[in-house]
Amino acid sequence: MSGPLVIVGDSLLDVDVEGTADRLAPDAPVPVVDGRAEHRRPGGAGLAALLAARDGTRVVLITALGDDPSGRCLEGLLSPYVEIVRLPLRGTTVRKTRVRARGQTLVRIDTGDGRAMGRPGQVASASAFARAADALGAASAVLVADYGRGVADLLREPLRGLDVPLVWDPHPRGSLPVPGCALVTPSEAESRGMCEEPYVSPERTARRLVRDLDAEAVAITLGERGAMLARRGGRFGPVPVPHVASGPDACGAGDRFAAAAALALADGASTEDAVARAVGEATRFVAEGGAAALRLHHPDRHCPAGESPAPFAPGASGFEVAAAVRAAGGRLIATGGCFDLLHAGHVSLLRRARALGDALVVCVNSDDSIRRLKGPGRPLVSERDRVEVLRALGCVDAVTVFGEDTPSRVIERLCPDVWVKGGDYDERSMPEAEAVRRAGGEVVILPTVPGYSTTGLIAAARAAS
Repeated sequence: MSGPLVIVGDSLLDVDVEGTADRLAPDAPVPVVDGRAEHRRPGGAGLAALLAARDGTRVVLITALGDDPSGRCLEGLLSPYVEIVRLPLRGTTVRKTRVRARGQTLVRIDTGDGRAMGRPGQVASASAFARAADALGAASAVLVADYGRGVADLLREPLRGLDVPLVWDPHPRGSLPVPGCALVTPSEAESRGMCEEPYVSPERTARRLVRDLDAEAVAITLGERGAMLARRGGRFGPVPVPHVASGPDACGAGDRFAAAAALALADGASTEDAVARAVGEATRFVAEGGAAALRLHHPDRHCPAGESPAPFAPGASGFEVAAAVRAAGGRLIATGGCFDLLHAGHVSLLRRARALGDALVVCVNSDDSIRRLKGPGRPLVSERDRVEVLRALGCVDAVTVFGEDTPSRVIERLCPDVWVKGGDYDERSMPEAEAVRRAGGEVVILPTVPGYSTTGLIAAARAAS
């Protein structure tokens, strides 16, 4: 990529109020949520820009922000990561608040009526439109994240005839994409509303939309079924997910898909490869907790970011860390295993697990436990050394050793919000899954890194000796 990825669209503020719900209100049959933490993050085009920037890409976001607390909070959250071209907003910045108990959304409250305003010829917004035009002219690719709040409409003419890939992520309240898009990425529900003929199948709708929208390609996203891709000239076919993965919250998956596809096209990938990459990134994003797992801390008084646990003392036990996280209203993540011969696959899993919350406790099988499970020749690395190596990792906040065959007892004491295991497991084959549920947590399966296993390393070492 020689130029930045330019994202055009409507940004909003997403707020998650996290807590627990263990009782009903005395005056109505509704749950009482004890709010313990409040997390803010960009939504809409702002989320797409943030996700692209966290991939290490230079991103310019053209969006409309209000001069109100939510708008200032959004600017504060985004400005460390992306360059913002700020268009004026009529009304107040849209804010969407989800009230959640133990990861389950109970209600969403939407406020704000803001719409992008102005025209290139108006003095008040002339400089902003000039900056927007300059950004579009320097782009390696452009993504329109249209949330129906007017930004895409204002820039419709400059978006026509771009000589770089243009990806358009539509919205039911937004306008139809401009002709000639390299890729249009509606969800299955959105594609039903965009197509004039009765809905029969994703395949038929994608092929029809290529013609109706005069697009080079249309990829209808299908959640855990991947995507259906149709290209100009009649070529079409499904793009499956690379692995079976699930997550508790798919919020933001469409933004992750569109941003990944735009980045791939900017790098010169074919449309088929770009959509395959986008399916993989969106699947991984959901498996890792979706947008709810993002944690951005901003000290501005307009944007309190929810109290975070203080740094933990060196050598703190898993139970001390768990108590500190709960006291601060944070989200505790835990995982477990033998971790004999720590390898890159382990480290990747632990890093991704830590990104799901505010602290990670690793539960490690004792030496006796491993011998019972794997035979007298294991472990190769002693319990003390395994703990020492794990504690040295920056993504691990504490290590707890258990002597039983399963970590069920230690899970019941820790009460993690999320229990993470690698993709070679599922809940049905996981003996500790019931303990996680009893403790009020959820199980998240993260995909493993192909090609890494302790058993394989041991076999390779023995073959080489």
